[in-house]
Amino acid sequence: MTLLIAGVDEVGRGPLVGDVVTAAVILDPHRPIAGLRDSKKLSEKRRAALYDEIREKALAFSLGRASVEEIDRLNILHATMLAMQRAVAGLSVTPGLVRVDGNRCPDFGGLAAEALVKGDDKEPAISAASILAKVTRDNEMKALDARYPAYGFASHKGYPTAAHLAALAEHGALVEHRSSFKPVRRALGLE
Repeated sequence: MTLLIAGVDEVGRGPLVGDVVTAAVILDPHRPIAGLRDSKKLSEKRRAALYDEIREKALAFSLGRASVEEIDRLNILHATMLAMQRAVAGLSVTPGLVRVDGNRCPDFGGLAAEALVKGDDKEPAISAASILAKVTRDNEMKALDARYPAYGFASHKGYPTAAHLAALAEHGALVEHRSSFKPVRRALGLE
């Protein structure tokens, strides 16, 4: 009996805007996917192709998220852990082990779990989760960019780049911005 491993990763801890998005993926050992690695090391085109292949071939996958309101209320770390719990809870197959990218993992309701530093380059299921989460969040940033083109979300994905900070200073914070993050607090006149 093969141990079913759920890989879990997040995208969006550092940005100033939008939800933190997590994914949990259980790969099918009989349907391998070539080229899985940390999503940040893949081109956008390659990520998009792998995104479709993962969704087609995985035994199970699920997305989880924590909202801007939850991030501001709980803090980004606790909101990320909550989003990871939601992703694993949403799986249609129960894993024998949950592996989380990073140095900590939340309680997954009694499931065996371990944190794996640089796991998105060591564990294929984590790589797959990294790709699903990144493509999902990047698409959300492109949609936000279409609504608010002055902020440049499609290019910086909400991270605190010079362009984003300049747009924040010029146009102010949106409801989608995380008001607990210092640059946003500054734009809101709270710092």
